[in-house]
Amino acid sequence: MTHRRVLIGRGLVAGLAATVAVSLVIVLQQALGILPQLSTVRVLAQALGFHSIAAGWLLHFVVGVLLWGPLYAWIDPKSSYPHWFIGMMFGTGVCFGVMLLIMPVVGAGLFGMELGMVTPFATLVLHWIYGAVLGVVFGSLPLEITLSATQKSNTVTT
Repeated sequence: MTHRRVLIGRGLVAGLAATVAVSLVIVLQQALGILPQLSTVRVLAQALGFHSIAAGWLLHFVVGVLLWGPLYAWIDPKSSYPHWFIGMMFGTGVCFGVMLLIMPVVGAGLFGMELGMVTPFATLVLHWIYGAVLGVVFGSLPLEITLSATQKSNTVTT
């Protein structure tokens, strides 16, 4: 198994953990009625031309796991900073992309200001949560994947 595959696998697992964590925060935010105008999942769905909240959740997981997880796995090994810090900086970069590209596309204005003054900060906090979890999980996963007992017995030594 190549080093690149291990890194991508770690990125996918970390992306899933981070997406689940930030999803729980989003659900809690909505359930408590905090910033009801900011439905992150709805904004994502609308940006890609969908009107279904289910499509938004699906896209949220696809992007969080399949796009950002492997991209983070490519970036993290190039840095000597702690994983959580790299993750938060990665989340900051993603957030700026959302604020400068996605928010204007859905009519929320630059930095989502049409949704309220607190929108940029709330969006940044959500991306920091995602990034911190992404980095911590990525950093805590093993650097090598060991062969299982059945795989070891099938290998031939020369």
